[in-house]
Amino acid sequence: MTDTQTLNPSDLTDAGPAGLTVEDLTIRYGGNVAVSGFSLAGPLGWVTGLIGPNGAGKTTTFNACSGLLRPSAGRVSLFGADVTNLAPPARARLGLGRTFQRMELFDSLTVAQNVRLGREAALAGCNPLRQLISTAADRRAIAAAVAEAIELCGIGDMAGLRAGSLSTGQRRLVELARALAGDFRFLLLDEPSSGLDKAETAVFGSILRRVVEERGSGILLVEHDMDLVMRVCDYIYVLDFGQPIFDGTPVEVRRSPVVRAAYLGSEAADV
Repeated sequence: MTDTQTLNPSDLTDAGPAGLTVEDLTIRYGGNVAVSGFSLAGPLGWVTGLIGPNGAGKTTTFNACSGLLRPSAGRVSLFGADVTNLAPPARARLGLGRTFQRMELFDSLTVAQNVRLGREAALAGCNPLRQLISTAADRRAIAAAVAEAIELCGIGDMAGLRAGSLSTGQRRLVELARALAGDFRFLLLDEPSSGLDKAETAVFGSILRRVVEERGSGILLVEHDMDLVMRVCDYIYVLDFGQPIFDGTPVEVRRSPVVRAAYLGSEAADV
């Protein structure tokens, strides 16, 4: 049973410009269909949620959006341009960033050095020599981007600490700051609150709202913490066994009997 309405940004007057758009996405592994006929619109200036039980196809969808997987059918667009056949580096150069469930920080480097890598990689693009031979303008741009990202994530007091000495919550903020320093216009965040306690999750959610409101960025968020999803998302899509079963505002998702039956449970009304 499905109850989908599939948002198109042009249908809503308060939606931002086109960010990430997925149309009729289907992904097969041999005879197994992991995702079937899924469409999604993630406007700039919004946090768009993607939720569902384990095995629903959320990470598979993320991998197709970032270019790690080639869809069996369907189309992925970024800022109005078809990127279905582009590799991950090409999508990154267009402004698509991503974090993963498993954090990948350089523990021997400081927080500031880890964040700096995000901007250096973005500036280097397909020419890695730019990371070794940078211009004065590049160095100024890097310093400014690092300072802004560190300030936005509230980690200035730990900028000189080694990443390996940080707590899980602090490391998550460093990972986000590194992505923000890369100046990506759209971010894919895969379970970013994993390992965070309630207070850390609240801080993380507030930062995500600042990112979209102050920068006009777009975010697609895969997350199991329903309190975080309901607080920060503007619009939510729900997958179950690779099938889209509902999409709507947080209030609509919370009230949907289809979503409660498949994922949220009867306690959803109190979320």
